[in-house]
Amino acid sequence: MRNIQKAVPILLFLFLPTLLFAQTIKFEAYEEATLKKIEYFSVIGFNNSKQVNLGEKVAYATFKKQDSVLIRSFGYKNKWITEFIMPDGVSLDKTVPFGVMLTPLEAEVNEVVVSAGKFAEKKKDVAQQITVIKQKDIEFLSPSTSADILENSGNVLVQKSQAGGGSPIIRGFEANKVQIVIDGVRMNNAIYRGGHLQNVLRIDNNALERVEIIQGAGSVIYGSDALGGVMHFITKKPKLNLSDTDELEFSVGANTRYGSAANELTGSLNFNFGWRKVALFSNFSYSQFGDVRQGSVGLNSEREMWKKNYFTSQIKERDTMLLNTAPLVQFNSGYTQLDFLQKVLIKTSETIEHNINFQYSTTGEVQRYDRLNQTDSGRNAVIDANRFTGENPTTNLYRYAEWYYGPERRLMLAYTLGLKKHLPQSSKLKPATIELGKITVAYQHIAESRHTRRFGATEKINRWEKVQILSLNADFQKQKNRNEFRYGGELIYNGVSSKAEIENIALAITSPTTTRYPNGGSNMVLGAVYTTLNRELRKGFILNSGLRYNVVTLNAKFSDTALTKLPFTEASQINSALNGNVGLVYTTPRGWRFSTLVSTAFRAPNIDDLGKVFDSNPSDSVVIIPNPDIKPEITYNAELSVGKLLGEKGIIEAVAWYTLYRQAIVTQPYTINGASTIMYDGVQSRVFANQNTQNAFLYGANINLRWQVLKNLSLNGAVNYTYGRIKTDSTLQPLAHIAPVFGRFAVKWSKKLWQLEFFSLFNGAKPVADFNIAGEDNFYESTVNGTPAWYTLNIRAQYMLSEHSLVQVALENMLDQNYRVFASGISAPGRNLLVTFRAWL
Repeated sequence: MRNIQKAVPILLFLFLPTLLFAQTIKFEAYEEATLKKIEYFSVIGFNNSKQVNLGEKVAYATFKKQDSVLIRSFGYKNKWITEFIMPDGVSLDKTVPFGVMLTPLEAEVNEVVVSAGKFAEKKKDVAQQITVIKQKDIEFLSPSTSADILENSGNVLVQKSQAGGGSPIIRGFEANKVQIVIDGVRMNNAIYRGGHLQNVLRIDNNALERVEIIQGAGSVIYGSDALGGVMHFITKKPKLNLSDTDELEFSVGANTRYGSAANELTGSLNFNFGWRKVALFSNFSYSQFGDVRQGSVGLNSEREMWKKNYFTSQIKERDTMLLNTAPLVQFNSGYTQLDFLQKVLIKTSETIEHNINFQYSTTGEVQRYDRLNQTDSGRNAVIDANRFTGENPTTNLYRYAEWYYGPERRLMLAYTLGLKKHLPQSSKLKPATIELGKITVAYQHIAESRHTRRFGATEKINRWEKVQILSLNADFQKQKNRNEFRYGGELIYNGVSSKAEIENIALAITSPTTTRYPNGGSNMVLGAVYTTLNRELRKGFILNSGLRYNVVTLNAKFSDTALTKLPFTEASQINSALNGNVGLVYTTPRGWRFSTLVSTAFRAPNIDDLGKVFDSNPSDSVVIIPNPDIKPEITYNAELSVGKLLGEKGIIEAVAWYTLYRQAIVTQPYTINGASTIMYDGVQSRVFANQNTQNAFLYGANINLRWQVLKNLSLNGAVNYTYGRIKTDSTLQPLAHIAPVFGRFAVKWSKKLWQLEFFSLFNGAKPVADFNIAGEDNFYESTVNGTPAWYTLNIRAQYMLSEHSLVQVALENMLDQNYRVFASGISAPGRNLLVTFRAWL
């Protein structure tokens, strides 16, 4: 490590003062604070005032002592080399390694994003608001899950029904109304529900290179479901050997993490094998989470209900409620997860690449903590000690003795053909390339299951779902003068199978029961074509525009309606939509940036919307039944943003937005065969169905700040506000999923081998009057006054132990605050000590 630090500033080589000669220089870039190698950077040479792009490896033939070289990498300060000195003893016929230290920037004006149009482009030229979380920030954060990455951005609220959950909310939209994409492949499938989803947790945070969050409608590029935004997770790529030899270049990395609040133990190991034309990258991770301990501070009378005073256990084949001697520990909230990633890169020429991407994720049983904590009182009322005598409770029993998700499995196999084109350049220089297009074929297999047994019952209900997904995406781009055209299409097939049984645990016999989804099978097909145009109108003005035409078909067969008594046996739909956007970006020489954007978006009903039969709210004895007449949701959106560069030291941005929400799908009372109640799972339940309600509207604002105050000190923060209402004939009603004011503020200090950050996460209050009682706001999990405001104080530090290892220590929720994120069914962790060790070769 000390050798690198000494070698880099001295700039040990290049040319003798007066002699001209050919010398191959291999540039290497390192991050100043961590000494970690930077893989992507550019080298620009200035010879006799002429600028030439040199690439990563350059043969110098005519440079002299007075010539200059500029090293650039997104997210880092530019590095100038203005004088070259050849060290003694260096042979002129050998390749010389040249190390350069780069300093991270808080705000990079030329930062590149790929999510906006599926190809690399400058973030400042995109009208839409995009949050970028880079690999170095993810590693410094050392998150337990991918949901934690989103939450710590300060621009996404994450709801949790259980510890093994994490449902992102973006601009008032959640679950199947925001889209998850991994490595360009759509994860949203036909059974993504409208309530709360934990699927984002099935992405291994240890394998991520970057995360890009599109805030606002994204249907022009990503189609159905992208009403509130898109979360694009990009995993690490295989690294080729960039030298002229065919030798193997091998690297290995590992990290292990411990978290005290849930007794978390995580280990991750990765390998990279790189040759000139072939590279392989493997990543394996395993996490074990115990029961989460909630905070102790602020447990006043209204929050007393969040304590876990009792838990259920079977004693002599009898369900019993036992006293929890540590009521701050949320019993039955632990789970395990295993992830595996394998990537292969084959470069058959300078313009053609083949990428194979295999991902697998599975969990153990994930306990549904909120359901296991529900009582017969209809709310999570306080379970006082005087209501129970030892093992013989007399009142207010828990509703469920068992409620858990079986192992959740996600498998993906994708092949991507990457097409590039040479840029015309001087023959003396290494030719550069740009992306022309990419074609991706992918297969996904999703397996989920739910297992429930009411307290004291011998009948256990098991329901299993499987989704098979085939997808084809083709995306291309072409640049001509000031115009940048992009176009492409996609075709996606979802096949859903669902089965269910009642298991008598005493007699070990089974019988059929209602399936969660149509028991005759169902499928959904999405097809679309799109085109976009980005044009430089005049100096400082950039036009963004695009159109997309979508067709979505859905077919469901209810082969056995004896149990549900449905009045139909089949349901089918064909929906289409034309979406568009127009945006204008204006930047001034003084660092101001203004942008405006109008767009439309849609979401076609999926199998979960149309065909689900499920007990959605057991505290109120509600059952959801299929509704074949449901229609697509549509939004009309407008936003205006203004930003100011603070020199090269930072940026401040503010965005205001408004959304008209048409044909919103919400769960409301319904009738079946003229009846408003039916017997379901042994309980007389009120009938509800997903329906297109009257129109709704949302609006909000967001402020982001990133500022390098001093050389070693920086600030960053974000604040978000959202308001949403459903329009009725007589009044305005609260729209579900509307987060209270929330955000993040941090102060970061970096110097040499140290990084230190103090940060706060915060949420405003959500009063009962703002809850959607019939929706998914989980009113019965809140206090009698709603969701209280909260904030946490946290600190983390990182120290480089050597060139190949570091240690990270964090203390989260230092004040041990007791709180719940809005709509959550489990309390957040209390004081949490995190220790992470990383090593690499």
